[in-house]
Amino acid sequence: MRYSIGQVAKKLGLTAHTLRYYDKEGLLPYVKKGSSGARVFDDEDVDWLIIVECLKGTGMQLKDIRKYINLCQKGDSTVDIRLELFKQQKKQLEEKLAQLQGYMEKIDFKIAYYTEAVANGGVDVCKKNKCLAAEKERLFGHK
Repeated sequence: MRYSIGQVAKKLGLTAHTLRYYDKEGLLPYVKKGSSGARVFDDEDVDWLIIVECLKGTGMQLKDIRKYINLCQKGDSTVDIRLELFKQQKKQLEEKLAQLQGYMEKIDFKIAYYTEAVANGGVDVCKKNKCLAAEKERLFGHK
């Protein structure tokens, strides 16, 4: 199927400006131009964009995404390098997820802490709650 830049932008929740920028940066190597000079996308181009957005969403920089695309263009001789690239990106993402989980636990603690404070008229009451005190020690390393 063929898509205009506007259709692809709408489909993926991007702007036409972003798509033009990606094309200019070499992230859309197979996008063709119609007789009027407008970009014409096909399903494979949309698939590329989904991977570009995925990698961007994991924190990969555009220069590294471009490097991945260049490797893809070189064919099967780079499959092992691409595999390692994705393994490394997964490792970084797992580390970020663990960090975010730690933040979530601290936020959950504060919600429980302030819920208790609101229900009992102040934070002094919270200091007497042994469950909250134990959770605080676990999360922050002190009472």
